[in-house]
Amino acid sequence: MNQYQTLVRNALGGTHKPNRTAADTVSTFGEYYEVDLGSSYPLLTTKQMDTVRWNSMLHELVWYLSGEHHVRTLREHTGIWDAWADEEWNLPSAYGRFWRRFPVPDADAQLPGEVWADPSCPWVEVDEETGTPVFDQIGYVVDTLCGDNPDRGPESRRLVVTAWHPANAATSGLPPCHYTFTLNAQEGRLNCHLTQRSADIALGVPFNVAAYALLAKVLAEISGLEPGQFGHSLVDAHVYCGTGERGLWYGEHLGALQERLAAVDTREGYRDVRDWLLEEAPPEDVEGVDPASQEYGYDHVPGLLEQLAREPLDPPSIDLDVTSVDGLTVDGVELRDYESHGPLGFRVAE
Repeated sequence: MNQYQTLVRNALGGTHKPNRTAADTVSTFGEYYEVDLGSSYPLLTTKQMDTVRWNSMLHELVWYLSGEHHVRTLREHTGIWDAWADEEWNLPSAYGRFWRRFPVPDADAQLPGEVWADPSCPWVEVDEETGTPVFDQIGYVVDTLCGDNPDRGPESRRLVVTAWHPANAATSGLPPCHYTFTLNAQEGRLNCHLTQRSADIALGVPFNVAAYALLAKVLAEISGLEPGQFGHSLVDAHVYCGTGERGLWYGEHLGALQERLAAVDTREGYRDVRDWLLEEAPPEDVEGVDPASQEYGYDHVPGLLEQLAREPLDPPSIDLDVTSVDGLTVDGVELRDYESHGPLGFRVAE
């Protein structure tokens, strides 16, 4: 996917920026790209993603659509959220919880003049756990796209799903990164736009693109539309660049790195920059790091330089067996004709 490689280059042209984790970043503001979903599926080919990562993504998307706020079922297949769960495996914020059960203010909490969907609305129900009304955003979107909303048609510009609740985000240990998406039907094609406040270029973004492109295809299949464009807006697009002395090194030498990147005129030139970096930068004090085997630590820059040296391969396609959102299963998604370069190992900055 050439768009991804452009994103990597743009992010590496950013500034050194510490953050809440122990790993520093090279960060840039405001990136955007589009991918056409009509003829292919944008699963990254410059590193292998059809094994554990693919399986994790599928189970996570099904988990989102279930509306669950805990990871007790999900963690049987992937531990991707374990680090942020409490002792009972509940999450401080869960995407699917807001997708399927977004809180509606009680009548006595509504201000004069406000308008809210009430329990007579088809997409409002009383939450069994809390006894409060909640709104099913996914149900609303699907019914509208399928022509089952008496007040809006598939051409509606109000097909927005959000996982962001300000009062939750103010205290959550990890509020949603990819926090809202919008669907838009044009000439029989369903387009999807994802907004992401915080974007980990090496690990998160390939995963996020695969998930939301698949979700867009699923919603198009259910509603009888053709897949359209996938647009992705990234607010803070960043590359993790290591902990301790390794991260500080980038603060002092980022300009030299960027000068070398600007002079690259062949794909192999990115490997030359990577080799220079590995020789000059202090080693990370992280067990198991072995650049010779493409196993990197919390410094994702060398691995991304290796990806820039790799020519993207032809994208795969997706076959779906799904008739409803609640009926989506891992077995109902088949990845076809996927070929990739070898795997790369990055550590997650928590």
